[in-house]
Amino acid sequence: MAQLSNDCFASGDALMTTAAALADLEARIDVVAEREEVALANALGRFLAEDVVAHRDVPPNANSAVDGYAVYFDDLDPKEPTVLPVAGRAAAGHPLEGAQARGTAVRIFTGAAVPLGNSGDDGEGEQAGGPDTVMMQEDCQERDGPGGTRLVEIAPGIKRGGNRREAGEDIAAGTTILKAGQRLRPQELGLAASVGRGRLSVYAPLKAAVFSTGDEVRDPDPNDPEDGAGDAGGGLGPGLIYDSNRVTIAALLAQLGCEVSDLGILPDDQAAIEAALKAAACDHALVVTSGGMSVGEEDHVKAAVEALGAVHFWRLAIKPGRPIALGQIGRVPFVGLPGNPVAVMVTFLRFARPMILKLAGAGEIGPQLYRVRAGFDHKKKAERREWVRARLETDADGVPVARKFPRDGAGILTSMVEADGLVELPEEMTGLAEGTMVDFLPFSEVS
Repeated sequence: MAQLSNDCFASGDALMTTAAALADLEARIDVVAEREEVALANALGRFLAEDVVAHRDVPPNANSAVDGYAVYFDDLDPKEPTVLPVAGRAAAGHPLEGAQARGTAVRIFTGAAVPLGNSGDDGEGEQAGGPDTVMMQEDCQERDGPGGTRLVEIAPGIKRGGNRREAGEDIAAGTTILKAGQRLRPQELGLAASVGRGRLSVYAPLKAAVFSTGDEVRDPDPNDPEDGAGDAGGGLGPGLIYDSNRVTIAALLAQLGCEVSDLGILPDDQAAIEAALKAAACDHALVVTSGGMSVGEEDHVKAAVEALGAVHFWRLAIKPGRPIALGQIGRVPFVGLPGNPVAVMVTFLRFARPMILKLAGAGEIGPQLYRVRAGFDHKKKAERREWVRARLETDADGVPVARKFPRDGAGILTSMVEADGLVELPEEMTGLAEGTMVDFLPFSEVS
């Protein structure tokens, strides 16, 4: 398993801007995922490990865009109907045998190869001097001719080359059709198949381990759909909480195509945490956790990671979410996210996500932000980037408007469910007036 250098996350102590942190991340880390070759059926959601170059034209031959008649344009009267003998038939997968003579029409169907002309192939796979136009059947009338022949009357008015698709019109041989680092969607798989590729070189899923720590944290009972609601205390003892962060992080990792190992909940014991981290680093490319990274007596994760490698606190000028810890267990990257549920999601989406995408082999690692109109006023501190949870609505002009969620605490996880995304406010802004155009990160962009 490929690994990173020992100091890939090392950084200074000064507060970093979001832009500087993301640029530093991209510069310091590299792909650690292994390459493998898979069939198209198994490639969905994977990241391409190499460019895909077409070795054939698509379509491979000139073909008809409609059902109709293949003709030579120069045989048509531009002002009066033209009558031509029907010299044969061409259907998809069943081309006309031989060449089509001048002064004739060939019945042709959508997708069928346009017949060759008398001059045949030009030596480079192109049809030289053949019929250059296809007339739609709606503009033609076929009837019996003398001696059992068939004639077709063609209306005037078509342009040369009408309804004819050229060879290589979609893809020309030698074209790079897919770039290394692209995540393969159904349309990319279809494009690969169109040039005859049945297998692709992709990156193997990144193996990620996630765990929680804390004597106060409990898992919901999977066999109790009502979470012990009938019991006094709602199924939990005094001072206990259900673990939402580990579930959220595991799901976020899975959305990125990671192969996730859930290590469960570890007690507030440094030896136990250290042993779990060491074991996870042996067969995982990434370890992620939340909370337990401060300097309190019961926060043992930081000490455990430092005993096995290093922790580099990135002091970021952001809200919510400061600080986020990046480090290494040996040479396996470690991400320590904040403990508050909203901060976990925000820092994952804007910082952990691009880092993980880069490790996994992705080419584009930053999300696309969209401009929308702010439907609220907001005050913020200078030199700090903030994310405001918001729901999108459409105003009377048809412009999307972001409406701020009424409660903005970092522990209000319901806000992430009821919001459509995050309004991102830059460091230099100190006050946002309603009606201002702002950047919006929809959750659909990062799912």
